[in-house]
Formats: sequence, structure tokens, C-alpha cells
Amino acid sequence: MSSFFTYSKVFSAAIALRTLLFFYGLFQDAYSPLKYTDIDYFVFTDAARYVSQGLSPYERETYRYTPLLAWILLPTTWPGTAWFSFGKVLFALSDIVAGWLLLLILQSPAGGSMSTERGLRFASIWLLNPMVATISTRGSSEGLLGVMVIALVWAVLNDHIALSGFLLGLAVHFKIYPFIYGVSILWYLATPPSSTSSAPKQKTTIPATATEALNLLTSFFNRSRLLFLLTSLCTFASLNTLMYTIYSTPFLQHTYLYHLHRTDHRHNFSPYNTLLHLASAPPALLPSPSSSLSFSFSRLAFLPQLLLSALCLPLALAKKDLPAIMLAQTFAFVTFNKVVTSQYFLWYLCLLPLHLPRSSLLRNPRKGVLAAALWTAAQAVWLWEAYRL
Repeated sequence: MSSFFTYSKVFSAAIALRTLLFFYGLFQDAYSPLKYTDIDYFVFTDAARYVSQGLSPYERETYRYTPLLAWILLPTTWPGTAWFSFGKVLFALSDIVAGWLLLLILQSPAGGSMSTERGLRFASIWLLNPMVATISTRGSSEGLLGVMVIALVWAVLNDHIALSGFLLGLAVHFKIYPFIYGVSILWYLATPPSSTSSAPKQKTTIPATATEALNLLTSFFNRSRLLFLLTSLCTFASLNTLMYTIYSTPFLQHTYLYHLHRTDHRHNFSPYNTLLHLASAPPALLPSPSSSLSFSFSRLAFLPQLLLSALCLPLALAKKDLPAIMLAQTFAFVTFNKVVTSQYFLWYLCLLPLHLPRSSLLRNPRKGVLAAALWTAAQAVWLWEAYRL
């Protein structure tokens, strides 16, 4: 019997899964009071409609994204009901492209030089994942971000430095959190060891003089690091300058600054959920003035999040396994974020197929199955309670 894990079968199944969910969503939206389409998709398409009328996408209340997303979704404003679903189709196709890039990485020397069959087994964790397919066909834009992140990994591992810098700048403009990958990639892009592979490793010492410090700094910023840094910063700055020129302060406020003080406690998996819920209460309802001081703790939520994801993890592990450390960074960032919804899980799920082949979860199947079951069960219990609110 031929294996299921061939290009044609896996990608056909992935497309069929998303097609089935897409049409099921149309049916549920038409006949059920509980809509399949994500509320955010209506926010995206409303913003695109404002743009099509020559107005700002921020005329749409709760639009907290780059105008680039509204521009991409302009076809949803074209005449005909079918065009309204353009974004869903685009997001679902982005899932497929991300899966294809995952396979390319897994088949590359940096990804383990896997055979097509073995690579497809791991890529299927993303391609055939019903959670991933459901979120995209409901109209969540995380599929676009998934393509950017996986393309970034592919570009770095294949030494396309300028392209990787462009992709990081684009991804950070599109959604803030990928900036944490910058530290890992910079640390990963050390001077190639081939030229000094026969020389013994020298112990790193603290520079004693200004000259030694300057030499150390100069050696750190090799050509690859400088090129990556410049292209990513230029891409990010160019996009932000363009958007600020067109949309002025509302762009900065809604795309970036809003997230610094966001206290959305509804449908939130965050460990700070209860604290944020209490902090949202009017001051008059608080038991005492002193108790209100505890709510200021929510403002410190960024400290453990950034300390782990943007500093400790990349500096400790980035040179050993870049995809694995990017997965760990994303997991830490999402876990300690003030707002965590199901869509955020896709931020690290797209990186899981790149780490799993070397993971203890695979070497110990019982441990892996237990971890997956507990992760899924916890979500199901929480979402059921959230649905009953």
C-alpha cells in the first residue's frame, strides 16, 4: 500500500480540509445564530471598506492593525457577495504556503535533510491541523503572519540575509511580537566557523581596555549581522514612515501604542486574566484604596515576558538550534502576554514541526501524547466556560 505522505495527497487533503470548513462556515453563518466567521474578520473588512472610500481604516472602531492589512483586503469591498470571502481564502492559502515552506526547511541540510515522506509527516502537523484550518477559514489573519515567520526561518537558514531582514521588518510592522526573533537571528549569525574550525576555541573574557571593547564590538558586527540589521530596520522604518505620512497619529496609537495599555480580559487565556478583570472594575467598587495598588502589577506584565523571550532565551540557546529557540521564545511571549486567545497559539504552532523531530516529546511518545492531551483539554474546558458567560 502506497504511503499517504506524498506531495499530492497531503496538499490535496490540506486544501480539501480548508475548502470543507470554508463552505461549512458559509452554511453556519446563514442558518445559525452562532456565527462561524470571526468578529475580527468584520473589523478587517469594515476597515477595508473605509479605505476604499478614501478614509482611514481607523474610522472602524477596534481596528488595531496596520493599514497594510486593510489594503490587502480591498477586494472584499468589490461588488458581489463572493468577494467578501476573499480574505478567508487568502488566509487559508497562506496556511498552505507556510506548510510548503516548512517542508522545504525540513528537507534542507539545516532542517535535517529529511526525505519527502518524513518531512511531510511533520509538515502535516500544520497542514492537516483542524485548529489551524478553522482559525484561518473563520477569517483570522494569523495565516499571513505564519507565512512571514516561516519564510524568515527559511531565509536565515539558507543564508539569504537581505531577504531575512526584509521579512523581519515586514513581520514586525504587521504584528509587533516578531521583533523578539531579531536578537536570536543576530546571535545566530556569527562569523562562520569554517575559517577557524581547526583553531581551538578561545574563552570569552571581559575586555580590560577600551580598545579591546571596540575590537569585540567590531568582531560582533560581521557583514551578515550588519546587513540583517540594516535591512530589517530600513524595512520597518520605511513602512511605518509611509503609514504615518498617510494616517498620522491614529496609526501609531492604534497599531502600536494601544497594546501597551490594553486590558482586554474577555476570552483570555493569560495568567493575568483575573487580575486584569479586577483592574477593569470602577475604582468605587474596589474594597480599599490600597487594594488598587495591586492592579498596577498588570503594567509589569511585560517584564517577565520580554526578559525571557527577547533576552535570556535567545542569548542562551540561539546558536544551538534557531527554529527551536524561536519556538521557545514565542511560547514564552504568548504565555506571559496580557492577552492570549486561540489565534495566538498559531504563533508557535507554525514552528513546532521544525523542532519536534529533535524533541523529547517525540523520543518519549507517552510524554508527547500526554502533553498534547492536557493542552487540548485545558483549552476545551476554558472555552466551554467562556462560551457559557
